[in-house]
Amino acid sequence: MSRRLISTGSPFEKVAGYSRAVVEGGFVFVSGTTGYDYASMSMPGDAETQARNAFATIEKALAEAGASFEDVVQTRYYLVDPADAEALFRVTGAIFGEIRPANTLIVCGLLKPEMKLEVEVLAKLPG
Repeated sequence: MSRRLISTGSPFEKVAGYSRAVVEGGFVFVSGTTGYDYASMSMPGDAETQARNAFATIEKALAEAGASFEDVVQTRYYLVDPADAEALFRVTGAIFGEIRPANTLIVCGLLKPEMKLEVEVLAKLPG
């Protein structure tokens, strides 16, 4: 299987020189994804909506690669404010409650002040 690049079409991917996801060696590596609403190119003000948006973008990238949330084996969550963890976990628990991939949560700063979180996933292609 050869390397395949997946894009959301966001101009930032080209400017910054990255792909939303890379399919390589039976895995799908999904880049850190923030909560932008790509339809309106806006960032919601709350962490839960940002998380929902991030996972919607990730779900599309996984589907294009031939995978789904059920194939995710590792997640990394980057959170600016620990107080937003419960909002994030409402979303991640609904998605991964039964799948239970390996996980790391890091509290850190992000590129822009409106960004409350970023999500990165690794999935193994089925089959």
